[in-house]
Amino acid sequence: MSDDKPRDARHVARMQRKKEVIDQKVGAADTVRGVLLVNTGNGKGKSSAAFGVVARALGHGLKVAVVQFVKSRKDTGEEAVLGTQPGVHWHVMGEGFTWETQDPERDAAAARAAWETALRYLRDPAIGLVVLDEMTYAFKYQWLALDQVLAAFAARPAMQHVIVTGRAAPEGLIDAADTVTEMAMVKHAFKAGIKAMPGMEF
Repeated sequence: MSDDKPRDARHVARMQRKKEVIDQKVGAADTVRGVLLVNTGNGKGKSSAAFGVVARALGHGLKVAVVQFVKSRKDTGEEAVLGTQPGVHWHVMGEGFTWETQDPERDAAAARAAWETALRYLRDPAIGLVVLDEMTYAFKYQWLALDQVLAAFAARPAMQHVIVTGRAAPEGLIDAADTVTEMAMVKHAFKAGIKAMPGMEF
């Protein structure tokens, strides 16, 4: 027991110093405005993380719009629960994955239609959170012009939050974002031959 006392004292001293540093940083963060988040990378969970924020936003009374740029299925668990909540506007506007559609013009038209829908919400100060799910593919395949999208983000209502998800987020989007999370894949059940499971993948 006597050996524990110096160790405990060192721990307390470290935590006190850490608390002072963190308290200073918290005190210095005095800007209040909407933020732009980007969830990118090859790992699983980019959309799932965004939908977790949807639940959090609803808990604070925010109104939410979700526009899905690639997904075409309407039997997902997240839509079944979150899409039916008061104050949520949910739009599944994709044509499915590009290797399934094999029709670049149809994919581009769907992306443009999804963007027009998103613009309505990006101009609406009553909407507190806009989720643009799998939007990065619209930049990868040049369905949308990044500069025009960034201009719309910059012009959105001051307190509105935006989350963009999808792989290979372009550098300009990353530069414009306030928070960027890159999800890396360590393992994925699909690579072991396990089918996409309800409640996990959709």
